[in-house]
Amino acid sequence: MEACKTVSTCTPEVNQGTHVFDILGYSKHRGMGNDADSCIRSGIFTVGGYDWTIRFYPDGYDERYKDYIAVYLELLSKSTKVRASCDLRLVDQCTGFSSSVHKTGPRVFSSDDSTKFAPQTCDFKRRSEIEDSTYLRDDRLTIECILTVIKKAHVTETKPFPKIDMPPSDMAEHVGRLLEEKEGFDVSFSVGGETVEAHRFVLAMRSPVFKAELYEPMREARIMGQCITIEDMQPAVFRALLHFIYTDSLPGKHLEGDKDTEMLRLLLVAADRYAMERLKLVCQSILCEDLNVDTMATTLALADQHSCDKLKNACLKFIEMSDAMDAVVATQGFKDVKVTCPSLLVDALEMRRKFRRA
Repeated sequence: MEACKTVSTCTPEVNQGTHVFDILGYSKHRGMGNDADSCIRSGIFTVGGYDWTIRFYPDGYDERYKDYIAVYLELLSKSTKVRASCDLRLVDQCTGFSSSVHKTGPRVFSSDDSTKFAPQTCDFKRRSEIEDSTYLRDDRLTIECILTVIKKAHVTETKPFPKIDMPPSDMAEHVGRLLEEKEGFDVSFSVGGETVEAHRFVLAMRSPVFKAELYEPMREARIMGQCITIEDMQPAVFRALLHFIYTDSLPGKHLEGDKDTEMLRLLLVAADRYAMERLKLVCQSILCEDLNVDTMATTLALADQHSCDKLKNACLKFIEMSDAMDAVVATQGFKDVKVTCPSLLVDALEMRRKFRRA
């Protein structure tokens, strides 16, 4: 089953506002004292549907911080909780640019306790650092508050993730055209009196045996410009072998009936000869599907001769499960195996005996 990938997006709903609190006649506000009520409040401003104000303590919040000014953002809306962040800044009177003095990250402001204030400290800025700087000019001090109110997150509906289908591999198709178009051949074979041409690099890429025969230095010098003779192989089998080498598949149209089975057997022998394990397994798979009373003995002998353990085990399993052992014994293939590979029959009969006992 193809994996399904979907996506949804979470986006916080935010409202941001900036309030500028201009304090004119800065020096004239000194001497108010440093208790909790000795402050100047800005005008009320609204951000995110909530009311806020800025508190300015020119003489500090208490006696311990008398050398500092204190600045606080305060939530004024009653009986509420608000998730917000703020950046309290001082404006340079020469440049008009502001710089941050205190930042409060996103947190809950509650109107019912001390969390309605930010920051939670009293040492906002040392007074000497203000009075000896360009933050104060013409007896004017400007506080800027950038306030961000964060509301409930908005989650989108689930949608399919964008997808571009991956095309199937077409490498075998392109390599196969090299054989079809008959261009660039650089090696020739004589097979059963017929001449078959191919590309050395393709054969070497697919078969370690071809690689050794075509690119080993001493042999390479001898074969250049010559036709290599392939003994003990039919032209049709060699062409089927080349088709698999170039396309990684068997020829499109198989022969029919017994001829088809015989071709697969011969192709398995060729695959074993040229160490092409994938082709060897493909042939074994098809021959396994074709196991019957008439083919079993011959296929068993073939599997044993060419170290096809999976196919050999399949044949023995077929004998173990078959109710037509007499019919198998009567076949010519069984008689041939009895002469050429008697040890195979011992294995088969032993497995049959164990099956009967079970």
